[in-house]
Amino acid sequence: MEIDVDKLRHSAAHVMAEAVLHLYPGTRFGIGPAIDDGFYYDFLLPKPITLEDLPAIEKEMRRIISGGHAFVRKEISKEEAKKLFAGQDFKLELIDGLEEGTISIYEQDGFVDLCRGPHLENTRQIRPDCFKLRSVAGAYWRGDEKRPMLTRIYAYAFASKAELEAHLKMLEEAEKRDHRKLGKELDLFSTHEEAGPGLVYWHPMGGRFRVALENWWRDEHYKNGYEILFTPHIGKSWLWQTSGHLGFYKAGMYSPMQIDEDDYYIKPMNCPFHIMIYNNGVHSYRDLPLRWAELGTVYRYERSGTLHGLARVRGFTQDDAHIICTPEQIEDEIAEVLRFSLFMHKTLGFKEIKAYLATKPAGDGSVGAQEMWDTALESLRKAVDKEGLAYEMDEGGGAFYGPKIDLKIKDAIGREWQLTTIQFDFNEPERFDMTYVDADGQRKRPYMVHRALLGSIERFFGVYLEHTAGAFPVWLCPEQVVVIPVAPAFDAYAKELLASLNAAGLRARADLSDARMNAKIREAQGKKIPYMLVVGQREMDEKTLSLRMRDGRQENGLTMDGFIARVRDLVEKKSLEL
Repeated sequence: MEIDVDKLRHSAAHVMAEAVLHLYPGTRFGIGPAIDDGFYYDFLLPKPITLEDLPAIEKEMRRIISGGHAFVRKEISKEEAKKLFAGQDFKLELIDGLEEGTISIYEQDGFVDLCRGPHLENTRQIRPDCFKLRSVAGAYWRGDEKRPMLTRIYAYAFASKAELEAHLKMLEEAEKRDHRKLGKELDLFSTHEEAGPGLVYWHPMGGRFRVALENWWRDEHYKNGYEILFTPHIGKSWLWQTSGHLGFYKAGMYSPMQIDEDDYYIKPMNCPFHIMIYNNGVHSYRDLPLRWAELGTVYRYERSGTLHGLARVRGFTQDDAHIICTPEQIEDEIAEVLRFSLFMHKTLGFKEIKAYLATKPAGDGSVGAQEMWDTALESLRKAVDKEGLAYEMDEGGGAFYGPKIDLKIKDAIGREWQLTTIQFDFNEPERFDMTYVDADGQRKRPYMVHRALLGSIERFFGVYLEHTAGAFPVWLCPEQVVVIPVAPAFDAYAKELLASLNAAGLRARADLSDARMNAKIREAQGKKIPYMLVVGQREMDEKTLSLRMRDGRQENGLTMDGFIARVRDLVEKKSLEL
């Protein structure tokens, strides 16, 4: 019988809560949802626990599971629920937030929890070798820093032992690839709590990667009909009031600064600035479409507890663009931006890409006529179908101002990451009174699409660092070549080779340190440098070089001209091979 993994995880969370209550009488418990790879449950415990306490909880869970207890659903009134959960403050708060009527509870082995379900039929359907408690963390009740700090116990849970073991192996690999660890080992970037958390410092080698990436990004945008803009970092409050950010997004913005008695805000988005450029003149339908891109650095407030390496920061550079077009052009423009997105991802080596189409959210808060939403969504769907891309519908997942496509890639160890967003905006063209003069001489409202291919440079770098484990393709490597003389007598020849490499535009250096040759090679391999050119007496006499690659392969007797031509060809083709 095939087990529904969501039911399994939800049911195992209830078993864990029962086990904790058995081991720690007086515990008050919050919520315990299923998550992507397992479940968690939040508790207010009578005493602190650590990782060392988890095996005892697991043991008690297995004892409960072996009892073969049925998960029984019951419906009771709100008043009955309050009596049942007397003394459980967090459950009572949840009950107070429910509408009047019947409330569902689930019971197993005398343990009762407030729950909508569904659950498995019996605890024995939770195989004892298919889950593992993994960590203990602090979590504010309902995410509110002013509420009690609870103890959150996380667990992995899967339908089979094999799936659990595969997941644990993937996590072990993920730990090795952690971008924060690699960033330090390869000296790529840092963050500094004392100077401001969530702000990224790019070191020289990280800077080299970024320059290579951004130069490619700019070149491809020009090839694809974009113009590149540069806009200010701050704007008057009027700008953000008009855009709606002060109404909808103020919690994510930093406090204003006063300049000449006016309030200025540091920008969380680039779009209002692009609209200001658009509204600087009158546009004809013949001018459209306009494709305007910017690598614009923005700043958004994130709570300190949510900051995480490059994945969640307070200042980042958006790989941003806005497409302004007529309604008749929108279908072709969406198809083109999706094609461009896929080209970028595939060039970078991502092979598994999936689309998620987000539709109009429920309720009355959305802007734009239904006809516009329908047209926009259909253009998104047609673009995805044209590319033969797998997709899922994200019902109600669109922003209040328009539907969108999110593209998610799978990395080298199977994790899914969102990079591209293609987002319609029916809000800002109206708020800023954007118009163009159509063929009939009438002023009309253009369509506007927000588009980020890589998301942000910082977050993308973190994802890519983990995807490649720091072994970047040659064309993106901060250092492509290191020349290693076997002894000081060959330093002059190493410098001669270095001059040729630099003249050819390759990122290279010569290691003229006092370290032994083998130590120099180990250091270069540790830094994931693709090519090590080892030179000694024979190479100097024959005007050749010996090549060692970071994957362990070796070639001898190469000429410098032949080696340079080979590497430049790989760089020109944006090859993923050495």
